Amino acid sequence: MRRAGVWAVGREGINNWFPDYKSTPCTIKVEPAGRWYEALCTRRRHKHSLSHHSIQSSTSEESEEEEVEGEDNEALLLGLDPKEWKNQDHYAVLGLGKLRYKATENQIKKAYKAMVLKHHPDKRKSRGLTVKEGEDDYFTCITRAHEILGNPVKRMSYDSVDPLFDEDIPSTSDITKSNFYTIFTSAFDRNARWSKKKRVPSLGTDSTSIEEVNKFYSFWYEFDSWREFSYLDEEEKEKGENREERRWIEKQNKAARQKRKKEEMTRIRSLVDNAYSCDPRIQRFKEEEKEKKEAQRRAKKEAARQKAEEEEKLKREAEEEERKKREKEEEEAKAQAAAAKKEKEAQKKIMKKEKKTFRNLIKESDYFAESEDDRVKNMADTDRLAEWMSLLKLQTINEVLTSGDKEKSKSAFLSEVDDLNKHIEEEKRKQLEALQKQSGGDNSGGSRKAWSEKEIQMLIKGVNVFPAGTKERWEVIASFIKQHITSSNKNAKDVLAKAKELQKNDLALKHDADKNAFENFEKKVKSTDVQAKPKEGVTSERFESIGEQLIRETGSNPAPWSADEQKLLEQALKTYGASTPERWEKISECIPSRSKKDCMKRYKELCEMVRAKKAAQEAAAKKK
Repeated sequence: MRRAGVWAVGREGINNWFPDYKSTPCTIKVEPAGRWYEALCTRRRHKHSLSHHSIQSSTSEESEEEEVEGEDNEALLLGLDPKEWKNQDHYAVLGLGKLRYKATENQIKKAYKAMVLKHHPDKRKSRGLTVKEGEDDYFTCITRAHEILGNPVKRMSYDSVDPLFDEDIPSTSDITKSNFYTIFTSAFDRNARWSKKKRVPSLGTDSTSIEEVNKFYSFWYEFDSWREFSYLDEEEKEKGENREERRWIEKQNKAARQKRKKEEMTRIRSLVDNAYSCDPRIQRFKEEEKEKKEAQRRAKKEAARQKAEEEEKLKREAEEEERKKREKEEEEAKAQAAAAKKEKEAQKKIMKKEKKTFRNLIKESDYFAESEDDRVKNMADTDRLAEWMSLLKLQTINEVLTSGDKEKSKSAFLSEVDDLNKHIEEEKRKQLEALQKQSGGDNSGGSRKAWSEKEIQMLIKGVNVFPAGTKERWEVIASFIKQHITSSNKNAKDVLAKAKELQKNDLALKHDADKNAFENFEKKVKSTDVQAKPKEGVTSERFESIGEQLIRETGSNPAPWSADEQKLLEQALKTYGASTPERWEKISECIPSRSKKDCMKRYKELCEMVRAKKAAQEAAAKKK
């Protein structure tokens, strides 16, 4: 140690320290630092010299050793039972009760030497004290204490079960925010002696950071204790008579140690859990973390809300733009539709006007008839031509009819009638050829069944009774046909194929039906002979309509019901209920081309069709 003061250094010393230094001897002042500076301050304060300080230090060390050696409790030693040495306090026996596990090996040796010099049986005998024979003397306890505390392994085993160690765990009910740090700091400091790791983190204070607090609890939750309980073994392995007995003793001792070790770790874990649950910093950190997460959640929610608002805004703008575009297109479409409708209505008006003109001109020419039969026939041809001819043809023939040349007008009229008949005959021929071709192919193949005229009529009626959309329509129609024609063997597949054929030949069949209707009418007119020539001066307004003329002369209209007539009948049936007086007269007034008898007959047919439809559906359902 360098002593403070002024040193005189010779040339030889200077040269040794500073080889390049070639001057004469000089004086170097050395300043004390560290613990030497502290010693210097103490000496100056007490006005002691350096030699006096050294003597005082050695004296204090000796007095300390003397103080340690002076812890001799003779009453304790006399009360010891050498047979119960395992339950004695070995530190107290050697006089180290205050130091205990903090005592050094040197202090243990000195304490034992002091106890031997004072309590050895020979020493006591020389002082005239009573000494027991053999191991019954309490000196045996002193030697046992030194044997255990002087051996590091046995000392560690004894320290693990130190009887003065406080194993109590602070209760959570007694902890407040003010006494938390005091109580748990003391508890953790007591248990820190068992840690294998020398650097044990402290509990800290209220201002300790969250990182240090988490580090502290992580250390204690993963606490690695060196404490073991071999000192409490009930039997010593060496006392076994043979190897098997020694193994059994070791097994029993090991199980007991593991149980105590598990209880010890449970105790440490309870200590850490209680501290963690009562720690005000943890609660504060949790609240701060919760607030932080809540702030993040609110920020995230706000960002999501803003994003949703932005998307909604863009969506509304897109929808508004789309709406404007759609409205513009709709307006343009409406304008075009209005223009087309206007043009169509204009064409319709012109067409209607030309038709009316055509009918009036033919009517004024008395239908170019030379007899009553010609008149009826030409009346029908007039209606047919008015519906068949195009606007251009109507305008052309009207010009001819208005020219005043009756022969030319008649010729033009008859020419158009011939053209219409040729057109109908041509269509009929084509349809019949196609039908015959298809029928011929089917007959040659033998894959289709022959249809009678009654079956075809019932098929047509069934298609009208069971419209498209009826569940299992073609099975129901097949059952409908079998109900009315028991000899029929047509199935749903045959019905569907024949319906497609009839659909192709619809125009020809319609023409045949119209032709048959007028032939029947002519026969009835001739048979009744109720025809009368119109008197002079009577206008031809009575022949305005073929249907009205038929009703006037025969009392009924044999022509098939048109779609418009059917709609008028249905509307009249809804308007005039069953309780309406003179119901059928009012209904017939709503349909100028039909009489009361025709309306009642048609109503009965509709009722029969509905009943037949229900029966066919029930029959088809039963087959399943």
